Amino acid sequence: MRYLYVKFLLFFFLSLTLHAQRLDTLVDVGGYHMHFKLLKEEGTPILFEAGAGNDGAIWDNILEKIHQVTGTTLITYDRSGFGTSELNPNLKNDSDFGIANGMKELETGLSKLGFDKEIILVPHSYGGFYTTLYASRHPDKVKYVVRIDANLVDVYTDEVLKIMAAEQAPPKSPETLGIYYLVKNYPETVQVLRKIDFPSNVPVIDIISPINRGFPDEYWALIKKVHKDFVDAEPNRVELIAEGSGHYIFKDNPGLIINTIIKAYSETLDENEQIALLKKAQDNAIELAIEAKKIELENKHSENDLNEWGYALLGNEELEKALEVFKLNTMLYPESSNAYDSYGEALLKANRKAEAIKMYGKSVELNPENENGKKVLEQLKQE
Repeated sequence: MRYLYVKFLLFFFLSLTLHAQRLDTLVDVGGYHMHFKLLKEEGTPILFEAGAGNDGAIWDNILEKIHQVTGTTLITYDRSGFGTSELNPNLKNDSDFGIANGMKELETGLSKLGFDKEIILVPHSYGGFYTTLYASRHPDKVKYVVRIDANLVDVYTDEVLKIMAAEQAPPKSPETLGIYYLVKNYPETVQVLRKIDFPSNVPVIDIISPINRGFPDEYWALIKKVHKDFVDAEPNRVELIAEGSGHYIFKDNPGLIINTIIKAYSETLDENEQIALLKKAQDNAIELAIEAKKIELENKHSENDLNEWGYALLGNEELEKALEVFKLNTMLYPESSNAYDSYGEALLKANRKAEAIKMYGKSVELNPENENGKKVLEQLKQE
């Protein structure tokens, strides 16, 4: 009997997956292309906004389980200059590649795909800026927002902006143009967002990490206050603290994120549809609970969180601490090209050239397509 029940569940979830139309496509947004991936079906679509430096693939670990329960369309995409999305060849100035241009590209892509009506938004980190801008432009279309440690503009004080403006942008090369323009335009992006209010009618679940990633205590207190003030400003906003999770909460605690998104989606349904969804969600919750302990053990110190912590320490001029964190990342993730690349960068700042050459060499060995690592390595060997 148990065997038949398990077979039924497997058949049920497999049938849901097979009914979905999987679409991996490049959409023309004005003579150049944006990359979108969709699990396409019926219901209010859910759009995922990645953080700075990430493309749409960052969400891959949670999409299937969300779709199994909701059966709705899930959309991820690469912002221009990231992943396989192209940059507008007609723009010439660095300032042309700001968030206003990015929003125009997103709106054009969604419209061409037929998803320019009701929508649910799920942003992470820098993606919070895009979600705020999109919601302000389409307050009647956005049905719900699930924010995952997502940016709020009030965190960026004038003092912080001065520091950011003084920081050197990443190298401007064909491989790094996306992050180059993002960093270069960050202060202006903040100025744009300062003029925008998040629409009061849009319900929000604001999920935040309680782990300080190397920020000074005063600034960390400001971050927590800004999130609390945002939630307290409207009765339709809720704060969730993801205990034990770092910045990439959807990797550290995927069950929390999956179930929260399902809850938000359920709010767009009528009573009968909610009952049907609940039954699917219960089976999904059991599966997630079984996986939770394994996930917890695997991600106690995620690679991305350690990398971000290291760079935060560098930004605070705590070089020795940053070196310790980057070194730890290479020890915990010895197959990660990026971990060695970041450690090499920090070693260069510490004038430890010979060690930096070894780290960049290991990074390129693990990932022969690391063009930036190759260039740095070549320059170091010529000096």
